[in-house]
Amino acid sequence: MKVIFIADFFMEQVLGGGELNNEEFINIIKDSGITVEKVQSHQATAAMFENNKDSKFIVANFINLREECKELLKMLSYVIYEHDHKYLKSRNPAEYDNFVAPKGQIINRDFYKNAKAVLCQSAFHAEIVKQNLELNNIVSLSGNLWSKQAIELFRVFLDKEKKDRCSIMDSPIPHKNTRQTVLFCNHKQREYELISSEDYKEFLDQLSNNKTFVFFPKTPETLSRVIVEARMMGMGVITNGLVGATQEPWYSKKGVELIQEVEEMRDRIPKMVLEVLYD
Repeated sequence: MKVIFIADFFMEQVLGGGELNNEEFINIIKDSGITVEKVQSHQATAAMFENNKDSKFIVANFINLREECKELLKMLSYVIYEHDHKYLKSRNPAEYDNFVAPKGQIINRDFYKNAKAVLCQSAFHAEIVKQNLELNNIVSLSGNLWSKQAIELFRVFLDKEKKDRCSIMDSPIPHKNTRQTVLFCNHKQREYELISSEDYKEFLDQLSNNKTFVFFPKTPETLSRVIVEARMMGMGVITNGLVGATQEPWYSKKGVELIQEVEEMRDRIPKMVLEVLYD
């Protein structure tokens, strides 16, 4: 069996949450005996699809995928592993009432429609996608994938003594809303620490120094890995209603229980994806 995994970027180029999840998915299915070829979307060609008609395709972020490639994929077997909202011109459903965009703002609808499934990160994410595209092939995976090494870090940092203050992500990205989060902590007279690091282990170490993580995103978070990470490390979370993870049934778990849930996701989620892909 061969799977061709298409994405704008992989972990070698960008160390984002979507890329980390995709890399772990690829590693897990490789370990089960499936051959996986990684193709950056801008490098996909008509010849590649012509020569791999018997392969299965997983399309993650596809901003750089040419229209002719989307048309060719429609005749093949593929799923879309959705990490955000690429069916909207703005990619930001928060711009619209109830997250539903005017029809004129919808793009790529046929590409989503022809997929065997559109795989979303949470029920919250899936519902927004479904309301906008009005399709029946939308599936919630209810989770994300972390490496075994990361899960061991969560166990270590769970046991660390934490200070009675808040961790706030120091992010330059406007929709992460660092400024308003700082204002909230000042208003509530809560001591806080701004955290930031390009190194994943160092970031988790900083995050877990404190008892509470505060995060008020401006746009819908399809899941929010960092909130799940905070709870795995035993932290309390203060957030708003724009976070997919908080609406999942497993979110009530914390610490060891949530770590065990995330370990089970490593088995459950790849199976769900492959069952849909090979159905």
